[in-house]
Amino acid sequence: MHLNSMVVGNVKSLFVSKEDSTSRVEVESLEVDKFGILNDKYYNKNIHRSILITSLESYLLAKNHDILLPFGSLGENILIDFNPYSLKAGEQMKLGDVVVEISQNCTMCEHLSNIDKRLPELLKKDRGIFAKVINAGLLRNDEQIYLLN
Repeated sequence: MHLNSMVVGNVKSLFVSKEDSTSRVEVESLEVDKFGILNDKYYNKNIHRSILITSLESYLLAKNHDILLPFGSLGENILIDFNPYSLKAGEQMKLGDVVVEISQNCTMCEHLSNIDKRLPELLKKDRGIFAKVINAGLLRNDEQIYLLN
């Protein structure tokens, strides 16, 4: 643990993408290494985009515009109760034993407009952030989240 780290929130839900599906499947834990999430269809495709982290705030924003979405709909792997969207590339978070580094904000996917045509504009800055794995490990629901920078 870094001396200047502080608890900012908790992991609420975890999801993987299966080869034969466009939706995410909720799981109890994620095993991650430097190439991403094991057993995820995007594993070892692009390490800078290997994990998508989304805040509960994104779902609340959609709900406030009468768009009700089940968790996982935004394509996230990790749903958290902390809003990380102001974090900059290079900043790090510790989730349980796993350390990730923010690599970029998530760009909008066309599939969001299939859910509701307002979603791409509504969530253009609030859909999620991509991260790469710095320290591999097993991530479980309800793990605490620390900012390390």
